[in-house]
Amino acid sequence: MIMLSFDVTPFTTVLKDLDNQLVKIYGKIQTFSENELLFIHKLAKASMIGASTRIENALLTDQEVNWLDTLLETSPHVSAFEENRSLIENKLSKDRERSYEEVAGCRQMLQILFEQYSQMKPFREADLRGLHYALMSPYSQAGPFIGQYKVQPNYVVEYNNVTKQSRVVFKTAEAGPITQAAMSDLISWYGVAIEKEPWPLAIASEFVFRFLAIHPFQDGNGRLGRGLFMLALLQSNQESMKSIIPLIAIDRHIEKHKEEYYFTLNRCSDGIYQQDPKQYKIQYFLNFMIKIVKEALGDVEIYHQHFMNIQKLSEAASIIYECFKNYPEMRLTNKKIAEQTNISKRTIAYGLNQLLESKLIQKYGQGAGTRYQMTF
Repeated sequence: MIMLSFDVTPFTTVLKDLDNQLVKIYGKIQTFSENELLFIHKLAKASMIGASTRIENALLTDQEVNWLDTLLETSPHVSAFEENRSLIENKLSKDRERSYEEVAGCRQMLQILFEQYSQMKPFREADLRGLHYALMSPYSQAGPFIGQYKVQPNYVVEYNNVTKQSRVVFKTAEAGPITQAAMSDLISWYGVAIEKEPWPLAIASEFVFRFLAIHPFQDGNGRLGRGLFMLALLQSNQESMKSIIPLIAIDRHIEKHKEEYYFTLNRCSDGIYQQDPKQYKIQYFLNFMIKIVKEALGDVEIYHQHFMNIQKLSEAASIIYECFKNYPEMRLTNKKIAEQTNISKRTIAYGLNQLLESKLIQKYGQGAGTRYQMTF
């Protein structure tokens, strides 16, 4: 049964090669300890959250996202963000409120995806609405449209932070019955395709492109759409795929190719929603996402090396590194580090050199103006 709206035949060779890469990495991670896997997943998740929100023009760095994620991990309750809001505002500044609200929401959505993807099979519209609610609930201005399909037109708009200009990338489905019918059809299609089609990456690409073309919610479609890409891969029948997806940061690589990402979305549709998905050229989006996933597979080795470097740190260097983790928003001076750690200047100098050699921190400036900041 052919469920895809485009011919995947030209991609079978590269998809097979990608499967072979996944199997090799899957074999390697079988040798990792639980602590290593948890560490890699935590870095990948923070990088995913940071990149996905920055694609939508949020401002938090991966280091800041990781700090926020670590803070919220201390409480399993949904209210953890509100309970810690004042602390977060003091740390990250009130003028970035929308950014850390989006980060908190994206984090909640990804947590659900990683923990409950198997329970959301078959995937239902109620699951989709629940994911949207998790994504938008920390946003103080979200209002009554959380978890509800749009009631007025919305378009995909690309905004340039440098030029302050914006342009319409995609004219999406009309609100009301058209959106409702399109989403019902899409969810039904996905439920069958994820079981019948042999190429989960192709299914994920069509699922997400069609979702973005409909743009069913008033806000949050981009972040949710990229989350759905992860969901489709997690719900695939390939064990290697399901095991590796939580260990890579796909959105970080989309962020690196952000202009191409928007260009590809436009190229697939000429910027216009189509009721018949066969009118799209989704093969262009699949080709882009194959490139992105292949790049992202390198994350496993990078994050694993990061873990190994931390294990080799001296006691003093470990204490100094914890200081950097507590101040992700700052470039620290030797004086600040001494105040926070009560370590001698000589020992601090030794610890900083070890952190620099391990590429866990970066150095800025020279002499009295020297500052250091944690890398990610």
